Amino acid sequence: MAGLQSMSFDKPEETRPFEQDKGHLDLVNINSGPIGRGVFEPGWHWAEHVKPIAKTESCQTAHMGYCVSGRMKIVMDDGQEAEFGPGDLMIAPPGHDAWTVGSEPCVLIDWQGATDYAKRR
Repeated sequence: MAGLQSMSFDKPEETRPFEQDKGHLDLVNINSGPIGRGVFEPGWHWAEHVKPIAKTESCQTAHMGYCVSGRMKIVMDDGQEAEFGPGDLMIAPPGHDAWTVGSEPCVLIDWQGATDYAKRR
């Protein structure tokens, strides 16, 4: 069993910027893998600001996260959709698009999809 760990998103081990300065993903690594804090600025849209990095038609990363602030809408490739806000837990399988809703940044903690998300190749 791992010992006590302390990390801070204020001092991430890696930061991955999104296209056009529309946000970023901060990463900390714990024994079970990376955890990401995504900051998605107003106007952020996966299709515009991460698709050029991912080079896939839709987001092919599975996410399991918690919305700290702001709002995000996710639309699955099959048409299913949901909007998430502060205090909501979110599970999104691969095959979706997403964008911020409103005029405040959306901040999400993602403990499943951080490994390769917005990672430049």
